[in-house]
Amino acid sequence: MPPKHEDARLILKLYDLRRETVMRKARTWFAQEFHPASADDYMATLRSDNSAYLRQVVSFWDMACALVLQGAIDQEMFNATNGEHMFVFAKIQPFLAELRKKQNSPNMLTNLEKVVLARPNAQEILNRMRENQKQTAQAARG
Repeated sequence: MPPKHEDARLILKLYDLRRETVMRKARTWFAQEFHPASADDYMATLRSDNSAYLRQVVSFWDMACALVLQGAIDQEMFNATNGEHMFVFAKIQPFLAELRKKQNSPNMLTNLEKVVLARPNAQEILNRMRENQKQTAQAARG
């Protein structure tokens, strides 16, 4: 097992990647403008001008979680220093099973799902986040 400082170094690298200009725009769009109510909303976004933003955000967090599951980053340290993966999963979880069918991709976001759901009180945290996301979506609609 690598020393903990290597885990910390990788987490800081992930943080730096999140600060990249296009990634920052994608994350802002995902948080403030992407409010899917269904799998069809998600699929429509994949056919829109925001497709790249959506794919960039969800694939980033699925990749980061793959590093956790493969042992490159300690899961407890990852969860202690990140919350955005929970936020991303909270938006998608309600219709993830349907998305997997529609895209014929049974393993879609499984890394993200495994890391998120392994967290203690995961469902409680996700429900709270979804309530906050719902309020944000309502405010965005005016």
